[in-house]
Amino acid sequence: MDLHARILECIEHEHGDLLAAAPQLNQDALDIRLRNGVMLTVRYAAADAYSLRWRTGLGSDMAELGIDTAPSHPHLATHPNHLHLADGTVVPDPVTRTDASPEANVCALVSALAHDPQLGTQA
Repeated sequence: MDLHARILECIEHEHGDLLAAAPQLNQDALDIRLRNGVMLTVRYAAADAYSLRWRTGLGSDMAELGIDTAPSHPHLATHPNHLHLADGTVVPDPVTRTDASPEANVCALVSALAHDPQLGTQA
């Protein structure tokens, strides 16, 4: 079973109550819609190489954030994983760990986003 299918199974089992609809498994991504309006796109190339992007809000209140492991921010304490805020600022990732399983990371993120789509970063 590939990474996205395993993540899908874990999300449905662990957090089915947080989902607004059944997650959609695509060729290279998993799309998850939460009851609070968050739209999360999960892409895993390997257990330690991922991009987790989400949108929250509507209209002028819409924000896009993301966590990834792109090697472009080596100065951060949580390198290589880091959080991209809606304003473009890059900060340490408060949720995922590169040594955790993809399932654990995505389940932790879904839980965190269900409680606070901004992950405590909104001013």
